[in-house]
Amino acid sequence: MHLLKRVLVSGGAGFLGSHLCEKFLQDGYDVLCVDNFYTGSKRNIAHLINEPYFEICRHDITFPLYIEADEIYNLACPASPIHYQNDPVQTTKVNVHGSINMLGLAKRLNAKILQASTSEVYGDPSVHPQPESYRGNVNCIGPRSCYDEGKRCAETLFFDYHRQHKTKIKIARIFNTYGPRMHPNDGRVISNFIMQALRGKPISVYGDGSQTRSFCYVSDLVNALVRLMNTPDDVTGPINLGNPQEFTILELATKVIELINSKSEIVFKPLPADDPKQRKPDITLARQVLGWEPKVSLEKGLIKTITFFEELLSDLGSGKTLI
Repeated sequence: MHLLKRVLVSGGAGFLGSHLCEKFLQDGYDVLCVDNFYTGSKRNIAHLINEPYFEICRHDITFPLYIEADEIYNLACPASPIHYQNDPVQTTKVNVHGSINMLGLAKRLNAKILQASTSEVYGDPSVHPQPESYRGNVNCIGPRSCYDEGKRCAETLFFDYHRQHKTKIKIARIFNTYGPRMHPNDGRVISNFIMQALRGKPISVYGDGSQTRSFCYVSDLVNALVRLMNTPDDVTGPINLGNPQEFTILELATKVIELINSKSEIVFKPLPADDPKQRKPDITLARQVLGWEPKVSLEKGLIKTITFFEELLSDLGSGKTLI
């Protein structure tokens, strides 16, 4: 007889997914981690493998999955520009075919399903900060479109399943999140800056560094996702999840250099196509509906993240694999 709540996390070996799996095990759940290890890493979940209620399934969700679960967290998708632009057709497929397969599973099981959507659905916003009601300013044929439009289509599918099949959905629009277990070569600004500063290499700032981002520490984000899943069925979202404290990229680079006490210099490079100039969540809805707001300061979160990357570089130096 199955007594424990069974949670399926697609993309469970990724940065966010591994932290979710860890939390669910701490909370006494039976956890199934589904990942094809395209960007996910065995290193992220190695410490969980011997847990009796943790299971790994190597699977690509663009193909159907036949499994039992009470709740589904759909996080499977490359989330950094380097990775999702490396195979843009597959990125679109995982957002569209993958969502259809996960929604079909949720429908069959009558399970709740949460979609990890993204602030990228807002594109390069003409409204600041971005509320959930803003419909976005997205280029549908640009190099980032596979991700931006893929995630927008996934939201469409979730709401159509909800309306047509009464599927119990939750949609989280996740803004920039950082912390331990980020991929060292994912091209994201925090991992880039930390790795460059630790190696004493020049820090690459694109544009003049005046573009802004808001950074949420991973433990805050995980708590928000769990709170969203536990809301009543009539709460579907989308709900913005992120830290509304806004920093320029130049401020971030300076802070990383200071915390590491690095000799790295800042170099300026051309801004990539369709790179948003501003990114800041309006989290009014999250405060009202979830009773949630971020607690971890940027400096505290950066220190923990830097420690992780220092250990990663130390392992690399001793010949250990980063996989």
